[in-house]
Amino acid sequence: MNNFSNMAKKLLFTTFIFILFTTTLFTQNKNQAYLNYIQSYYKLAQIQQREYGIPTSITLAQGLLESGAGQSDFVKSSNNHFGIKCHDWTGDKVYHDDDQQGECFRKYDKVLDSYEDHSLFLKNRPRYAFLFELSPTDYEGWAHGLKKAGYATDPAYAYKLISIIDTYELHKYDLNIQNASNTDTYANGRSKHSMGNVSAESEHEVYKSNRLKFIVSKPGDTYAGIADEFNKSEKRIREYNEINEFTVLQSGTQVYLQRKRSKAARGYDTYIVKEGDSMYSISQTFGIRIEKLYKLNKMPYSEGAKKGQILKLR
Repeated sequence: MNNFSNMAKKLLFTTFIFILFTTTLFTQNKNQAYLNYIQSYYKLAQIQQREYGIPTSITLAQGLLESGAGQSDFVKSSNNHFGIKCHDWTGDKVYHDDDQQGECFRKYDKVLDSYEDHSLFLKNRPRYAFLFELSPTDYEGWAHGLKKAGYATDPAYAYKLISIIDTYELHKYDLNIQNASNTDTYANGRSKHSMGNVSAESEHEVYKSNRLKFIVSKPGDTYAGIADEFNKSEKRIREYNEINEFTVLQSGTQVYLQRKRSKAARGYDTYIVKEGDSMYSISQTFGIRIEKLYKLNKMPYSEGAKKGQILKLR
């Protein structure tokens, strides 16, 4: 009996060491494509958590897993980051081999639309309703719940999500959102904000970047409408966002309610320019006036941001 017990202990210890070694090895060799994806889209995932209560870590992990970190040809042609098929869909479509050949999938104009549709897909279907009773930081509960509700046919789906979240520490984004939350949500879906002079009921959530208040525009929004909502002039809103009187507001745009600053927040010293970035988009992301961004980098206004370029932010 003692010999058997000792053998069992040795086997358990050996198994533990093997798991520890392989986990450490995997963690040390994080996939760069995954890291790039997280950096590119974590803000979109955070917006979804604020709007709908879906953990940022779950949205990111699903996006990473379903889209192959945004690298698959299917995703590049469809902007469909969550593998959502055409059920009850009247928009554009693409066809792709999945469980069966030539299955129909939803196609989106931009990645933001895919993230928004994913949130609505979960929020508006009764089979996922129980998930929204979980803590917004209970990513393990969400992962197992998604599998239980039939989001994916892969029997290991929940464990894959949890592994991605743990390996890339995506749960940190959930905690940041929880700690940063400063709104009280009403049953009608609106929020009452207590940020400066914005205290009335509002159609938009108010977020902060670089200690500046901003909102994310929705379909049908205009600069004039946002100005009225927050008791400011349209001219002032356009000045804050450094746009002219002819610029039309697009859905999903970050709109500042205060004048941007001369440098980024502490901890954001530099930024590596990615495909599709512009000096303006970078100035909006980090809450820096575009003229200051040019001066920080000693660049002439005739030059634009170049992919791979390292820009100073403060």
